Amino acid sequence: MRQLSALFALGAMPLLALAEPSSKDESIVWHDVSDWNVEGQAWPVEELASRFDRLPAKAEKIVRAPVWNLSRHSSGISFQFTTDATEIRIRYQVGSASLDKPHMPATGASGVDLYAMMPDGKWGWVEVTRPQAAETTHTIKGLDPGQRTYLAYLPLYNSTTAIEIGVPNGAKLEPLPARDQDSIVFYGTSITHGACASRPGMTHPAILGRWLDRPIINLGFSGNGRMEIELAALLAEIDTSLYIIDCLPNMNGKLVDERAEAFVRKLREVRPETPILLVEDRSFTNSWIFKDRRERHAENRAALIRAYDKLVSSGMKDIYYLAGESLLGEDTEGATDGSHPSDLGFFRQAEAFLPAIQEALSLK
Repeated sequence: MRQLSALFALGAMPLLALAEPSSKDESIVWHDVSDWNVEGQAWPVEELASRFDRLPAKAEKIVRAPVWNLSRHSSGISFQFTTDATEIRIRYQVGSASLDKPHMPATGASGVDLYAMMPDGKWGWVEVTRPQAAETTHTIKGLDPGQRTYLAYLPLYNSTTAIEIGVPNGAKLEPLPARDQDSIVFYGTSITHGACASRPGMTHPAILGRWLDRPIINLGFSGNGRMEIELAALLAEIDTSLYIIDCLPNMNGKLVDERAEAFVRKLREVRPETPILLVEDRSFTNSWIFKDRRERHAENRAALIRAYDKLVSSGMKDIYYLAGESLLGEDTEGATDGSHPSDLGFFRQAEAFLPAIQEALSLK
């Protein structure tokens, strides 16, 4: 992955400024995250149209309009900092006043999710913001004393136009540099994008990032993960340790036959040694009672297996395959609407992805 610039040039890409509170509290010192290096972005800030975009500005003329618009969502983007503050404030603004979805709460679609490093070295959840308007200020009080590392995830289904972290005057706060090695790229659909997690930290890419202690690039595009060759060319620009291709929920057997092999070969032209993991579509949790859904899964998976077999037979190495039948579990309880995972479904997906990722990366 390319090294991000240390500072964001505000003059190059202006942000919508956050309004000052009506009664300014001078006891709080605000730190602008726009000036920090963040994780989850594969292109330098100088190449972005807005600070927390997921695709570079040039992509607007390369990809379809829905993909470009969805790439403005800040899904998967995160940042870390250390502080000894017992009070933390999160002040941020999102691009759309539409904060939630019929099947997804505002905490997931437009919330900022905060974790902290526990004494045992694992990430523990702290709190999530509860947005009720495009601009939110959320205060967390009564934190146990002591300096620790925090991890914050940006909104999944909204753009983030500005964000600041506030701590009491006299408290120490230091942003941590973004890790630029050993990233994992997820390319996929609304499920990768994050629908319908209750919090940004509960998507399977985010969970796996914490479990594996690796930076994650989330390139999920709701309804628009279709293995388009333009996306393969953009993904190939990313110097990553693993590509995970999880697009079948937005495709059918015909599209998979037409695109899957070509998509992988395009990646291989530029990244001959980077492992690639192909993922089948998760099973609709109610497919047991809908024949058309079972047939769709069968057609998609047969087509992806054909593409995988062709690639392996041609001599391609470091290509892996993950079956989809049990990604959400086998008890029909892992989704909000049959398709999009609940938090339970995302956790189950993370558990299913983990051994496949470990195999691809030769991890124990």
